[in-house]
Amino acid sequence: MDLGLEGKVAVITGGSDGIGKAAALSLSREGAHVAIAARDQRRLDDTVSEILAKTGNPVIGVSTDVRDESSVASLIAQVKDKWDGLDILVNNAGTSSTSRLEDMSNEKMTADIELKVYGAVYGTRHALPYLKKSASGVIINTTTPGGKAPAAGTQPTALSRAAGISLTKTWSKELAEFNIRVNTICIGLIKSGQHRASWSRMHEDNPDYSLDDHWRKLSQAVPLGRVGEADEAGDVICFLASPKASYVTGTSVNIDGGMSPVV
Repeated sequence: MDLGLEGKVAVITGGSDGIGKAAALSLSREGAHVAIAARDQRRLDDTVSEILAKTGNPVIGVSTDVRDESSVASLIAQVKDKWDGLDILVNNAGTSSTSRLEDMSNEKMTADIELKVYGAVYGTRHALPYLKKSASGVIINTTTPGGKAPAAGTQPTALSRAAGISLTKTWSKELAEFNIRVNTICIGLIKSGQHRASWSRMHEDNPDYSLDDHWRKLSQAVPLGRVGEADEAGDVICFLASPKASYVTGTSVNIDGGMSPVV
């Protein structure tokens, strides 16, 4: 299916691995010009090379710390200078940080909010002038079902993700007059570096515990009976960014195999 993304310009934060990388690949396959951002330039370069080899379409990697507004401003300026505009912003940078209230320090809470909430605000703030000029701008925020229905011990991620869902709804109403659509994907259990790192620690204690064992254990909590693949989230991002979703804004899409207790 042609999603109508040929020549569109996309910026994806947290784009060197996992869901961000999968979204970059999916958008690139559809002909978009893609800029991926993360802190580690070496990993960005490796991902750029991989995507270029698979699609042959323009892709760049820009080292960016989304917690630093000047760094985000530089990212957007570099993309604008290279491709003379911006049509799609995916605020994807983030990681899981969980604890119970009694164990959560102010420093841990602040760090999580700076990364996930301020990072999204900075990206959107500096991309907005170009998204307005696009006439078909798109913002997609990565959050979690826990932002809507949190479980015990899931702070501060549940807090920052709830803020991301709130921003999604607010921005969708504020920016509709410019034909900018704003949606969020709520990510459940997806195969990622974070879960592989968890398995690696467990594997050190028990060498017989394989990665497949780990996925099977995690999948017991998923109604569909398996852990999701990153490209399953990346493809949803690609669709939401496309004209095929032109009447979809202000909504959340659970990509969680049915785990969330709410829609």
